[in-house]
Amino acid sequence: MGKFNNDERGGRGGDRGRGGPRGRGRGGPGGARGFARGPKVFVQPHRLPGVFVARGAQDSLVTKNMVPGESVYNEKRISVEVNSEKVEYRVWNPYRSKIAAAVVGGISETAVVPGSRVLYLGAASGTTVSHVSDIIGPTGVVYAVEFSHRVGRDLVNMAKKRTNIIPIIHDARKPHDYRFLVGMVDVVFADVAQPDQARIISENAHLYLKNGGKFLISLKANCIDSTNAPEVVFANEVF
Repeated sequence: MGKFNNDERGGRGGDRGRGGPRGRGRGGPGGARGFARGPKVFVQPHRLPGVFVARGAQDSLVTKNMVPGESVYNEKRISVEVNSEKVEYRVWNPYRSKIAAAVVGGISETAVVPGSRVLYLGAASGTTVSHVSDIIGPTGVVYAVEFSHRVGRDLVNMAKKRTNIIPIIHDARKPHDYRFLVGMVDVVFADVAQPDQARIISENAHLYLKNGGKFLISLKANCIDSTNAPEVVFANEVF
């Protein structure tokens, strides 16, 4: 996680909050009981705003479904009863989402909170973007940038039902090209498989990140330099 000051030139890097798939996210007090098509589960707030933990036979990280009744990537849905009303949650798989893996791994914060504005670089078909959409809710917005037209079709179709997602099928290396679509944001997250990925997030942050805003980057060591150990690549990318 990094802080950004627009009075200075955008820098690269920041804590990546790399979380492994193991471990349990700790939930906060309170919760709701319900059913997930069978056994009882108990849903508690996670310490990170907008994230929840479903406790049952197996604990799961979940987000409150912004579009009840709809799955995005065939993920499991859990319905619980809160004050005589059904609330639906979607299981957030840390094996399929780097942000979820970071949360399970104990990252202190993601800066993705209800109502926040997020610029997501490397959105792909929208697996993680859909959970970001759940977290920020109807008062937030996520600008989802994806270069591939093939997977971008899935992203666009998913955004038709999630009104807080603005899909942008374009090259994240050319942030000036979508300046008429993207406003100032609270968070920039980058998950792009490019050797200059740190520069990509730096240029996007310089244009769109608010003063005091934060950024997260998922560095892919092999995409930058496959001849060096990942630890060396990470050290060279962060300053």
